[in-house]
Amino acid sequence: MELSRFALLLVIFVTTAAKVEEENPEFWRSQARQTLRNALNRKLNTDVAKNILFFLGDGMGITTYTAARILKGQLQNHTGEETVMTMDTFPHVGLAKTYSVDFQIADSAATATAYLCGVKTNLNTIGVSAAARNGVCRSQMGNEVTSILKWAKDAGKSVGIVTTTRVQHATPATSYAHSASRKWYSDADMPAAAKRDGCTDIASQLLNNTDIDVIIGGGRKYMTPRGTKDPEYPKDYLSMGKRQDKRDLISEWQSMKIGKVAHYVWNKTDFDAVDPETTDYLMALFEPGDLRYEAERDPNMDPSIVETTEKAIRILRKNPRGFFLLVEGGRIDQAHHDGRAYMALHETVAFDNAIAKGLELTSEGETLTVVMADHSHPFTFNGYPFRGQSILGKSPLWAKDMLPYTTLMYGNGPGHKITNGTRPDIRNVDTKAKAYVQQSAVPTDSATHSGEDVAVLARGPMAHLFHGVQEQNYIAHAMAYAACVGADMGHCRGLTTPSSAHTPLDNSNTPLGAHGPTVLICGLLSTFLALKVLI
Repeated sequence: MELSRFALLLVIFVTTAAKVEEENPEFWRSQARQTLRNALNRKLNTDVAKNILFFLGDGMGITTYTAARILKGQLQNHTGEETVMTMDTFPHVGLAKTYSVDFQIADSAATATAYLCGVKTNLNTIGVSAAARNGVCRSQMGNEVTSILKWAKDAGKSVGIVTTTRVQHATPATSYAHSASRKWYSDADMPAAAKRDGCTDIASQLLNNTDIDVIIGGGRKYMTPRGTKDPEYPKDYLSMGKRQDKRDLISEWQSMKIGKVAHYVWNKTDFDAVDPETTDYLMALFEPGDLRYEAERDPNMDPSIVETTEKAIRILRKNPRGFFLLVEGGRIDQAHHDGRAYMALHETVAFDNAIAKGLELTSEGETLTVVMADHSHPFTFNGYPFRGQSILGKSPLWAKDMLPYTTLMYGNGPGHKITNGTRPDIRNVDTKAKAYVQQSAVPTDSATHSGEDVAVLARGPMAHLFHGVQEQNYIAHAMAYAACVGADMGHCRGLTTPSSAHTPLDNSNTPLGAHGPTVLICGLLSTFLALKVLI
């Protein structure tokens, strides 16, 4: 209690001091003049990017970005609004349109195919063009599109993925897999027809499609035979292996790396023991499924996203040709689906800290760093709160029903609770608790996504290419152009040009053929069913 009272007094003191300073017009004028000078002195870096650091905040819309900035400052006993996040320091900013080919509001699979593969596609599908239909294996064949991770690997760079979800989840999976359904994590998740028609699960493609140097996240249970006890939760049935084909993909991965220094780890002790200077390959799977939220993470068992990002960069940067690294703050999205603003914002703050670590470990002169979201959520920031008021607190204004409401709310989600026509009275509820679920206007089991544009921030070589309002699929092409990987190599004269194998596979114009009408109907049906379970 005494500590809380001291923190409150400190915030009041800081707020008062800041207010006095901010009442002086010269405070704002001098600040603006310095910002203007910085902009005028900025020189465009038109060099080729040796490295690409790509940070993807899943579900990190503009409201989440702004609210996390305030939280980050308040966690440091500042008022919060004036806080400068690491993301805020990126000089080049644009917007990306997030719709998919078939839906006005997209999911993480369709958006990932856009910004990683450079092609917009349909809801629920990964690494395939819009000629493929959701859940229909036959439509996948011949319509695969490859990602910038593969283009970078083909160009001789080292590549890696770091995520706070399972490594088979939509965002990381799109970097290496091709699937008519994002839900085909293991063969146990696939319908018999898909197996019969020759499709393979996402986990198996993690081993077979691209030689990925660093793989960090969760998803152990999709890699081992059904009934295999999890090393961390041996008595938990839901954590056991799921594979019906009896393959142990972890052991297979280890066998594939004989002759190399390759490590598989599942806990922080073993992870910390991995020497990045001598390691060629690393697979680190810290949970059977997704990783724990940052606010609930056991620091003795699981490393933070800052630590995993650092380890990945230290391993990858040894390659003289450079690297491509995808880092996903994947549980921002999952917290929003559950209507838990506390968790979503703390995940975003941790994500921003990982970006800071990435900048610390790389040179801006040779590393293009891009930060963006894939989509947003129906997450609102409202109510005229006072300066410095807790971002997780309540508006000082009450509603017409004479009840308070929180500064952060949802348009839809599990927080809709109306009893006898009345909202819950939260006067005595601690809305800053991590378990609190914000109220929502419309009752849904899970909050949906929202369809507004998302921010794209960049710094480093060719960062100025990330500007204006663009289609989301532009991002992959701009990154590839900056690093001289992929198909567009015309501007790379004078450099050592890789073989033609670097050209991304793109069969997006392949017709559906005789099965077209049937596939279309099946695909639409599967898509609408998928909306019931979309994450």
